[in-house]
This record gives sequence, structure tokens and C-alpha cells, in this order.
Amino acid sequence: MNTGRLSRPIRRVLVLLIIITIAGGIAYVQIQRTGTNQNPLRLYGNVDIREVQLAFRQPGRIASMMFDEGDPVSPGMPMAKLDDQPYRDALASAEASVQVAQAELSKLRSGLRPQEIVLAQEALKQAKAIAVNAERNYQRQTKLRPSGASSQSTVDAARAERDQAVAGVETAKARLSLATEGFRQEDIAAAQALLAAAQATRNQAATALADTVLLTPSTGTVITRIREPGSMVASQNPVYSLSLDKPVYVRAYIGEPDLGRIAPGMAVSVSNDSSNKIYRGQIGFISPRAEFTPKTVETTDLRTDLVYRLRIVIDEADSDKGLRQGMPVTIDVNDTANNPPDQPAGNP
Repeated sequence: MNTGRLSRPIRRVLVLLIIITIAGGIAYVQIQRTGTNQNPLRLYGNVDIREVQLAFRQPGRIASMMFDEGDPVSPGMPMAKLDDQPYRDALASAEASVQVAQAELSKLRSGLRPQEIVLAQEALKQAKAIAVNAERNYQRQTKLRPSGASSQSTVDAARAERDQAVAGVETAKARLSLATEGFRQEDIAAAQALLAAAQATRNQAATALADTVLLTPSTGTVITRIREPGSMVASQNPVYSLSLDKPVYVRAYIGEPDLGRIAPGMAVSVSNDSSNKIYRGQIGFISPRAEFTPKTVETTDLRTDLVYRLRIVIDEADSDKGLRQGMPVTIDVNDTANNPPDQPAGNP
């Protein structure tokens, strides 16, 4: 009897101890997570500066190269030139074709000259006079036929001559009408199309001539001078390699456990081993695909761990020659300072 009475309180105590243990474990995990998120997040990466391969759009012989490796350049500066004589000749030929097409169109729009209209009018008068004379001859031969003074063959010849003269009158009228009305609208439209084609060819020749000068697209530094004056190049063959001054990016990687602590737009601090300067930047891109950590990146995690690539954009006000291509850098992300207190880190 006493044993059964004691077992019931013992069971209650055991249940209470289990509940307290579970609650303590949950609280410990929460404390550990909170403490981890409050610590600054440190990442490692490399400077990634964009490069541009500069090439002519037209083939030819290089006449001059204005810059050497290491020279700074600004937008719009001529960097190299081709021998432009063939392109000047092509442009001159295209200009001549445009002038011919313009003259032909002007002639059609103006119609015939006044002298040509007068000639058509006089030709009509002449045809009418010939027709009147042929009609009189035919009537005369017809009246002489019954008396035998004219033969049938003579009458037939007079009739044919009269019909021919009448046709000549109609031809002269048509020519006068053409001279008066001018050329057909279809002929004018065709001449306009020919002029437009000639102008397009001229514009292409002008563009090709302008393309013989290679201009700098943006501010940067010449990394490689690939060609020299006198070299023959095809279109799109690089002649310079240019490193852009801005923007400057940093390629970094983050492990999956810390992925929720970062978000695009989050501010970061970037430093390197060659100076004490701290560069400001922000996270601009986070890859949606996991990958193995590249061998060029050093982190505290094992290289076999899956990580996510992210791109950090250095503020233009801070970017300078201190950050060079491929330089290893350290990125400090204070995710606590960059997220509102009531919003978990990494949430949009």
C-alpha cells in the first residue's frame, strides 16, 4: 500500500524534471544563436576588376598606336588609328553616287525643258499638215478613179498615206502630252528609292571611315598593347587590353550556415594586407547556386564545404589604385548593424 502511494509523486517529479531539461535546452540553443548573430561576419575574397578587349570594327593596316602599357586613359581619347586612305576613297565614290541620284531625281521632278515642249508642239503641227495634205490627195485620187484617170493601186497608196499621216498626228499628240505632264510618279518614286540607297551607302562609308580611329570607352589603364604600327588586323582583332578603374568588385564566398545573415544592399568593410585603408562597399549579388569553394579562396571552413558566391561593389568614392586585380581581401559584415532589430538578418 505504501509503495503505491510513493510512486505517484515520484512520477510527477520525473515529468517536471524532463520539462525543465527540454526548456533549458531550447533556451540554450536560442542563446547560442543570438550570440552568433551578434558577432561580426568575416568573409574572404579577391578583387575582381573588369577588363575590356579593344578592337577595330574595320580591317586594315595600323598606322599609329598612341599608348603603352600602364598608361591611364579617359573616355573618348584616340588610342589607335588605321590607314584610312581606302576608306576615304570609298566615301568619295559614295558621295559621287549620291550626287548622280540627286540629279536624276531633280530632272524627273522638273519635267522636260520648255524648248522640248515647243519641239513637241511644232512636231504636232507638222503631223497635222502632213495629214491634211494626205487627205486631199486621197480625195482627189478617189474622184479620178471612175474616169480611169487614176488606178486602183494609186487610190490604195493614197489611202495608206492618209492613214499613216493620221497615226503620226496621234503620236505627236501623245508626245506633247508627255512633255506637258512630265514624268510618271512611279519613275519619280523609283528615283527617290535610288537616292535613298545611295545615301545609305554613303553613310556606311562615313561610318567605316570613323571606325578607323579606336576611341577609349571609359576611364581605365592599359594592361596590354597587343599590336604595333604596320600590323594588318582583321575586324574584331584586339589591339589593346584595358582595365576599367570603376566599378571595382570583390568576389567572395560564404558558407551555407551563414547565408541567412547577408542580403543584397548590406554594407560591408573591405581591407587588404598592403595598407591600413578600409574600403566601404555593399553586397550587390548573391548566387542562387551552391558550389565548391575555389582553391584561390581561403576561409576557416573546409574546402570541400559548399559555398555561395557573392559580389561586393566598392563605393566609387573609395575605389583607388590600392585595389588591384586578383588581390586577396578581407570582408567584414556587421549583419546586426545593417538589419532592423525587429527583422531577422538576411530576410527581405
